[in-house]
Amino acid sequence: MSDPGLALAGVSAAYRGSTVLHEVDLTVARGELLVVLGPSGAGKSTVLRVVAGLEPVTAGRVRIAGRDVTADRPGRRNVSMVFQSYALFPHLTVAENIAFGLEVRDTPRAVARDRARAAAEAVGCAALLHRRPGQLSGGERQRVALARALVREPDVFLLDEPLSNLDLALRVELRAELRALHDRLGATMVHVTHDQTEALVLADRIAVLRAGRIEQVGTPDEIWRTPASTFVARFVGSPAMNLLPAAGVLVPSGTAPVGAAEELEIGFRPEAVTLDAADGTDATVDRVDVVGEDAYAYLTLAGGHRVVARVPAARRPERGAAVRVGVRWADVHVFHADSGRRYAP
Repeated sequence: MSDPGLALAGVSAAYRGSTVLHEVDLTVARGELLVVLGPSGAGKSTVLRVVAGLEPVTAGRVRIAGRDVTADRPGRRNVSMVFQSYALFPHLTVAENIAFGLEVRDTPRAVARDRARAAAEAVGCAALLHRRPGQLSGGERQRVALARALVREPDVFLLDEPLSNLDLALRVELRAELRALHDRLGATMVHVTHDQTEALVLADRIAVLRAGRIEQVGTPDEIWRTPASTFVARFVGSPAMNLLPAAGVLVPSGTAPVGAAEELEIGFRPEAVTLDAADGTDATVDRVDVVGEDAYAYLTLAGGHRVVARVPAARRPERGAAVRVGVRWADVHVFHADSGRRYAP
């Protein structure tokens, strides 16, 4: 088997004396687009900075394209990084910004100019080469930042929440372009975001990070359909997955061992909930949010637990209505109550 594009083995890192990454093991195949997903403070950007050599590791090894680069300076790692803030030089033209990294490495000016134009064409900003950053929109600046990363032909692209400063419509447009760019290049990319939709749409695989530890690595479908923990189950999905203690709740035969219900939680997404179950649980509708064709009904069950149901907007219940809540058991997940990890019968 060939060496992966990127491998972190037992990597730990500290900031001001506090450990922010805890023995992270992560492998990115050559040509793969891996998204690191997690909340603020999870250590996502630290992962990128460790790979780039901008932060030292306190333990573990970093390998890029088969080379151990743990002790290498940033300039020797052959990675390109795209930042959330664009980080463009305001006094340089777009062409000069894109070519800057080549020229400081003594690339002949004509070669740097040609490669800058090719990179600009690849990301759709070739018509902007004569302008300066102050004359560009946010989306145009981000395209320039991508072109500047692309022009170096790195072993790994590192993207640190590059779309988060853009409005929703432009984010949707650029993430589609970014995915298409990756597919054309066959490049190894690590993309950091806190946006679950962005992760699900972009990624070949997703690594969910929590407090400096990997919670789960899998394809978008695996992360959605078989979350490895209650953290992943609630973080990926909007509204979040419903979680209830299994004690007192009917658990399907074979899902959990007899007598273990008090040690388990069950989870189910809002679309698995029905409001007209003949043998369901009594509940009251607290509020209803309508989002286009869908409505989200926020309910309080007879026992005091709260759940969210996704229903067609045309058939949404009224606030204060009494309903009978049922769940499609085929869509129920079971977790250990103490650790939050997925239960495997």
